[in-house]
Amino acid sequence: MNPAVQLLWPTPILVKRFEHGEAVNAELVRLFYQELEAQGGMRGNVYSSRDDLLERYSSPALQALFGFVSSSVFEVAQAMNAPLWKRLGTGKLQMHVVGAWFQIQNRYGFHDIHNHGNCSWSGVYYVQIDPVGQRRQHPALGVLNGITRFYSQGLNLLGGAHMDMGNAYMQQSTFDVTPEEGVLVVFPSWLLHKAMPYDGEKDRIILSFNAQIHAEGGNKGLEYDFH
Repeated sequence: MNPAVQLLWPTPILVKRFEHGEAVNAELVRLFYQELEAQGGMRGNVYSSRDDLLERYSSPALQALFGFVSSSVFEVAQAMNAPLWKRLGTGKLQMHVVGAWFQIQNRYGFHDIHNHGNCSWSGVYYVQIDPVGQRRQHPALGVLNGITRFYSQGLNLLGGAHMDMGNAYMQQSTFDVTPEEGVLVVFPSWLLHKAMPYDGEKDRIILSFNAQIHAEGGNKGLEYDFH
């Protein structure tokens, strides 16, 4: 890249596999279906739990998973914030999960475009889903079957206008993550995303979370400032 060109406002997305995912996923599947049955089963093509999952269940599988979640959130947050953290002298940083929930979907169930509030980082962990090759054979959904799609910050500028060869880089307005069991995706909470329609033999089961990171003495160093 030309060193005179500044690439500003990056959008970091971490995609990482949990090495203990196979064992953890089996326990999570059991736990989540147990709740689904207690709630009377699926009433449509998507079931969403309450977002107090960590308060309601004391599960070794959840504890193991969120140990991995914590290290992964810090990994991407440090990559983006390390110079600022050093300048502010934040001390020991702490991650707070302010919401965790699971979703089960099938039979063309989907979650429309949205983002998350009251947090700096969000994530999705794939607990159960059909293998990639099998999903892509779907006669209607094909390669889009059950993927997670992220949308560019410039999406609202792309309504058929503002396009010439000078800004062709804006044509990449989406980024698709192909779900696989045991894979975690961490992304900025403000980033628009969507769970595309899914249809398969296995239910698509994911665990999502919202997280904040705070300094040891609070966030006083980040008072609103327009200088």
